[in-house]
Amino acid sequence: MQLPQLVNMFGGYLQRRYGEKVHKLTLHGGFNCPNRDGTLGRGGCTFCNVSSFADENMQQQSIADQLISQASKVNRAKRYLAYFQAYTSTYAEVCTLRNMYQQALEQAEMVGLCVGTRPDCVPEAVLDLLCDYQQQGYEVWLELGLQTAHDKTLKRINRGHDFASYHKTTQLARARGLNVCCHLIVGLPGEGHQQVMETLQRVLATGVDGIKLHPLHIVTGSTMAKAWQAGRLPELPLAEYTTIAGEVIRHTPSDIIYHRISASARRPTLLAPLWCENRWTGMVEVGRYLIEHGGQGSALSPGAHYHPESVIIPAPP
Repeated sequence: MQLPQLVNMFGGYLQRRYGEKVHKLTLHGGFNCPNRDGTLGRGGCTFCNVSSFADENMQQQSIADQLISQASKVNRAKRYLAYFQAYTSTYAEVCTLRNMYQQALEQAEMVGLCVGTRPDCVPEAVLDLLCDYQQQGYEVWLELGLQTAHDKTLKRINRGHDFASYHKTTQLARARGLNVCCHLIVGLPGEGHQQVMETLQRVLATGVDGIKLHPLHIVTGSTMAKAWQAGRLPELPLAEYTTIAGEVIRHTPSDIIYHRISASARRPTLLAPLWCENRWTGMVEVGRYLIEHGGQGSALSPGAHYHPESVIIPAPP
C-alpha cells in the first residue's frame, strides 16, 4: 500500500520536517472532562469509554515515567512528540497545564506537544501558553474533538458544545499561528455520506491544518453500547467507511495533513464493528479506494480553495 503517495500523512510530514522518524508518545495527564464532572453534564459523550484508547493506569505514573515507558516500546524513532490524549487535556488551571507540558518537554529528544481537548475548553490563556512553546521552536498541535459539524448530532451524542464553539476556538488558535487538527467520526447515529461531507466543507471553510478520521466504535461502558446491544444502533460496515473516508480525503486540499485515517480498539472493550480491532484493516481498504479513484485532493478542481467567511454559523436557539 502506498499511502504516502496518496495522502499527506502526519508521519511523512514529520519525516520531511525533521529528517528522521518522529513518534507520538501517548500521555495520561489525569485530567477530567466537564461533560463528566457535572459542569456540563455527567456520563460523557455517548460513544466514549476512555479505556478504549488510553491506559487508565498510566495516570498513576509521573509524566517523565510515562514517556520513558512509552519510548521503550518504540523501535524506529529517536525523537518524539508528547501527546496528551486522555479526557480534556486543557481542563485545568494554566499553571497546572504549564507544569505538565513543561515536564514533558524537558525529556530528552522531545520535539513538541500534541494536546487533545474539547473546543469549549480552550480559553485564550491556554492558547497563549501553547503559543509560547511554539515560539520557543517546539512543534505544537491543538487537537480539537469536533466529531461532526451538525448541532443536532452533537446534541444527540451528548457532546455538550456546538459547532460555533469549534469555529471560534479554531479561528482564535489559527490567528495565533497554532496548528489545529480536527477530529471527525464517520458513522455517527443519523449521519451518512452527505452529512459527513457537509461537516468536511464546514471544517475546511473554518480553516484547519490537520484532520483525524475515526470510524465509530461501539465500546463497553459507553451509552451507545446499550443501544447496540438492544439492536437499536447499527454498526458501521467496512465498505461504507471505506467509501466515505475515501471521498473525504479526495475532497481535502493536499496541503492539509491527515493525522489518522482509521482507528482501532481491542476486545473485550470493542463490541463492534470487529473490523476495527485492527486499524490496518481500514487503512488498507481506504488505500485501495484511493488507488482506484484518486488520492487526496483529486476530487477538487484545480486551484480550489475555501474562504473562512463562507462558513455559516447557526444562531443560538
